[in-house]
Amino acid sequence: MDSIRILDSHTGGEPTRLVLEGGPDLGEGPLEQRLRRFRENFDAFRSAIVNEPRGSDTVVGALLCKPHREGCDIGVIFFNNVGYLGMCGHGTIGVIVSLAYLGMLKPGTVKIDTPVGVVEAQLLPDGSVAVANVPSYRKAHAVTVDVPGVGPVTGDVAWGGNWFYLVEQERIPIQLTNVESLTDLSWRIRQAVNAQGYPEIDHVELLGATPTARSRNFVLCPGKAYDRSPCGTGTSAKLACLAADGKLQEGEEWTQESVLGSVFRARYRWIDRAKGTIAPTIMGTAHVTADAKLLLDPKDPFCWGIRDDKNMDAMRG
Repeated sequence: MDSIRILDSHTGGEPTRLVLEGGPDLGEGPLEQRLRRFRENFDAFRSAIVNEPRGSDTVVGALLCKPHREGCDIGVIFFNNVGYLGMCGHGTIGVIVSLAYLGMLKPGTVKIDTPVGVVEAQLLPDGSVAVANVPSYRKAHAVTVDVPGVGPVTGDVAWGGNWFYLVEQERIPIQLTNVESLTDLSWRIRQAVNAQGYPEIDHVELLGATPTARSRNFVLCPGKAYDRSPCGTGTSAKLACLAADGKLQEGEEWTQESVLGSVFRARYRWIDRAKGTIAPTIMGTAHVTADAKLLLDPKDPFCWGIRDDKNMDAMRG
């Protein structure tokens, strides 16, 4: 049996599973290269960590790595039920709180190497975490696509550590009772956006009004699971759009509410006004929910959470 040491946490309702020991040997070099090795050679491990029988479609995995970029304290590669993430805001908050739980971190600043750049996290004395995310920007404004069964939909394309298509919409109120309808709409939109010029987009963010924050969102992730948290990278993408439109000033606080009602506080500073590039900071809280070992039987492919025929065939040999 292979033994994997993990810590589980919840950030605003969204789970993160941090792999501390027993992960694959990805070698040395930049994290983007190690992520490629992860995807090409150890994808069954990804599936085993986050999928059934030990996980679910909502779990985001975080593999703790030795950093490569100069000045970084740790490295992290994030993954989910179907693949890999450039960055993960709620996951970063969960990682920092988990390492603090182990006594590995005290209040202060931690520089994190990720496949898409350096992220700076600050563990505050009250246990909350502020994440200075990678540079974010809006790539395209008011992009209209024809969504089958829905009609024309207009939104912005933005980068916040992952690629997003952000839509202000009033078709379906953003609340838990409408999750099925919101998922269907978001999935239709993603397929249309991918087919009509933006194949890189793997997150769809629907936005609406709420009396308890400045905005409420529903974020559909790459594996068709919705984000229970307000989504750190999605909030970063939203800030980039607000900054580009002059609707949020540098340093002004933005409160982003999830479909569950949990809230991230966020603000930004300009990196390059001419290019529309900002440095967003997201603040939230997390709680450790499990300290455990996962057991993997190399001889039993069904216990690895395999989700497709290719990986299943590889495990069977």
